Amino acid sequence: MSTREELAALRERLRREADGDGLGLTLLSAAIAAVLLSPVAWLFLRVTDIPTAEALSLLTAPSTTRVLTNSVALVATVTTATILLGVPLALLTARTDLPFRRFFTVVLALPLVVPSYIGAFAFVSAFGPRGVLADALAPLGVERLPEIYGLPGATLVLTLYVYPYVFLTTRAALFSLDASLVEAARTLGKGRVGAFREVTLPRIVPGIAAGALLVALYTLSDFGTPTIMQVDVFTSYIYVAYNGFAADQAALLSMQLLGVTTVILALESRIGQDDASAYASGGGGSATRIQLGSWRWVAALCCLVVAGLALVLPVGILLMWLFRGGLGYSGGGFEFELLFALNSIGVSAAAALVSVLLAVPVGYVAVRRASIPARLAERATYVGYAMPGVVLGLALVYFGVRFVPTLYQTLPLLVFAYVVRFLPQAVGTTTSSVLQVDTHLLEAARALGQSPGGAFRRVTLPLIWPGVLAGAALVFLTTMKELPATLLLRPTGFETLVSYIWRVQGAAYYGQAAIPALTLIVVSACSMAVILAQERR
Repeated sequence: MSTREELAALRERLRREADGDGLGLTLLSAAIAAVLLSPVAWLFLRVTDIPTAEALSLLTAPSTTRVLTNSVALVATVTTATILLGVPLALLTARTDLPFRRFFTVVLALPLVVPSYIGAFAFVSAFGPRGVLADALAPLGVERLPEIYGLPGATLVLTLYVYPYVFLTTRAALFSLDASLVEAARTLGKGRVGAFREVTLPRIVPGIAAGALLVALYTLSDFGTPTIMQVDVFTSYIYVAYNGFAADQAALLSMQLLGVTTVILALESRIGQDDASAYASGGGGSATRIQLGSWRWVAALCCLVVAGLALVLPVGILLMWLFRGGLGYSGGGFEFELLFALNSIGVSAAAALVSVLLAVPVGYVAVRRASIPARLAERATYVGYAMPGVVLGLALVYFGVRFVPTLYQTLPLLVFAYVVRFLPQAVGTTTSSVLQVDTHLLEAARALGQSPGGAFRRVTLPLIWPGVLAGAALVFLTTMKELPATLLLRPTGFETLVSYIWRVQGAAYYGQAAIPALTLIVVSACSMAVILAQERR
């Protein structure tokens, strides 16, 4: 047998072995996806138990209509406001001679490190009827401030803490845009506004849409901010209905909320599909920066105002609470204990570990097999990320109570909820890392006698390890901030940072929230460091 025939035979043998291993991994990936999709099935089963007449009566009740209207209005106003704020800020930091551009890039992205519910009660403490500003203005004869509660207040707070999604995705789209297209439009007589409208805007619309999708999903699933700002939306109403023993209404509202989520995903998918050809540019050439002239300092002042409201205000309020009460202050029986932080770290670490163990086979087979079942399994893992935490929590409560009572209000069920919600973060970083591994290295390892498992351990795993760790870090840091699923599923007496913050906030002991809230902000800042470190890549 010639050398060429021997190589062909070796390749055929390796291909057959890889097909066998790939089938096993595909089945494993499909099983993982099925488990992660199971909460939707459990919620559907819960709804089918409700008599049709009762279901129709609950769905057409005035309270249900009000909740639907408020939720859609909040999503629409917040999404619009974040686009109007995030896109200009992205243009200023990416395409103009704004002073201290790198500083403003970091500062304008940092509001993501502040959980929106912390920002909400900081704003209430500052601008509420008995807040810091009202106390300061009282000696001047100002007896009443504009109302901070309601839809306008919730829109303001959420906009300030989620606009960085649009800001970051728009910046990424601007950096991927071939600047020579803009320059060509200018040489053909187009002004700056015309060139932006006809060349730049169509090519960054998918980036804007991607950020707007994240904003819409976050707004729809947010529980803490609307509750604090006294706006009846799906998440707060579901939580109240569940605690008020109106489980049927909570289940039906959860299905409605999933329906609205599906509509948002479909709209974003349509926008991205329609603009895919516009988005595909030839690569990023260096762009001539727009000279703002004397307006550059006005622009810098606007950036400082946004950063001041979103960052300086909440941190300043938290520090004020801390210094007013003192480190040893305790009131109303709400003493803070180090155990609460350890509990948060423990369950977050467990969720990160399980997520990584599941993400590696899912991400690996999605890239290496590239079959329809493998891709469907990978896509299915993202359903949990689009599922609001309160809906996921309610589905798992139903599952635990009806099918496995021994799991109800246990740590394994809580960790499972975190994994369902945040596994896509680990899958995304793992998939990106696997794509960068040269397949010839694996073929060489197999030709040298390594088994498929040995080639994976010796070649693939060391190369994808940084991405796996990044995914674990993102899952850990996001889990630390998760509120509704924690409130619904934590074991009795198991206190975490977020559950403690929510408890003392509800009792108006704001000073008690200072230490855990500042701790959460510091931990969240680590996740932002990961995001910013990846931006240039």
